[in-house]
Amino acid sequence: MEKQARGVCKASLLALSMISILTIDGASAFAQDGPAKQVFGNITLPSAGPSASYGSYAKGCQSGAVALPTEGQGFQAMRLSRNRRWGQPQMISFIERFAKDAQKIGWPGLLIGDISQPRGGPMLTGHASHQIGLDADIWWRQMPSQIMSAEQRETTPFISMLDKSKFLTVDDRKWSPLNAKLVMMAASYPQVERIFVNPAIKQKLCQSWTGDRTFMGKIRPIYGHDEHFHVRLECPPGATNCKPQAPVGAGDGCDKSLAWWFTKEPWAAPKKDPNAKPPKPPRPMMVSDLPKACTAIASAPSAGRASNAAQNSYAPLEAQTSGSGGPTPPSDVPRPSMRPSSN
Repeated sequence: MEKQARGVCKASLLALSMISILTIDGASAFAQDGPAKQVFGNITLPSAGPSASYGSYAKGCQSGAVALPTEGQGFQAMRLSRNRRWGQPQMISFIERFAKDAQKIGWPGLLIGDISQPRGGPMLTGHASHQIGLDADIWWRQMPSQIMSAEQRETTPFISMLDKSKFLTVDDRKWSPLNAKLVMMAASYPQVERIFVNPAIKQKLCQSWTGDRTFMGKIRPIYGHDEHFHVRLECPPGATNCKPQAPVGAGDGCDKSLAWWFTKEPWAAPKKDPNAKPPKPPRPMMVSDLPKACTAIASAPSAGRASNAAQNSYAPLEAQTSGSGGPTPPSDVPRPSMRPSSN
């Protein structure tokens, strides 16, 4: 009887260990599998070891991530409580270089939003992409002259560049040629694969930009993105585990592909069959759905706070080489639930 009880107890403990998620030194250790956004969204520190991106921008993870400093020359990180200012060394280096260059054209400083979670992966809320440490959101709002407190970084509101009383229209009271210079400068870096902006902003650039249009095609129209622009870097050279996107097509993108956004089609609510049964909730993405390396990364030992903090050494921007871009994947952002006002 005692032996049988011990057997039942051992089996129960084994079953519990197979489904539980334990947090050890900020790392998530699990026996088999779990919802990816729960696993990666609750890890507080990056993994130890070399920096690398695994998988695609919307289905992957990262190892050896580096934290963007809370502030530096020409930039301040926002919404610190989210713990999403972790990226690959190439991204952190890019932000620091871009911030300095932006000041040369008169931009006071960058406010940096989400980059990625400590080990990348799907997030508990928000983005579908930002999973491999090569995406970053940069606010359209200019940085103030003083260093903001932690509370100010949490509560300072975004500024939309749109006139919300009209359909897909840039508000000229907020938008200026300096905004255009900033985003066009961002697109000019060879390691920048594409930049996502609101369709109205892309249209404004197409209509008003009189400078070099060589990199205009990298700027892609997409839902949202009226309060920030989204910079995506290419997979680093030789990064065989990073899945690149297809190249951006030729041209400046000021064509039928942009005009489509100003039709009813992209904003129309999906047609519903009144006799259809309610759809089942979508299956959550599991850790096992990600590249195999992500399972090991999720349960790997954490890098120390001091050893993988903002002052880590990493490859300088000048060491990065150029590459091609690609079309916007539809999975990058959710579709809106309803069409915006068209008055």
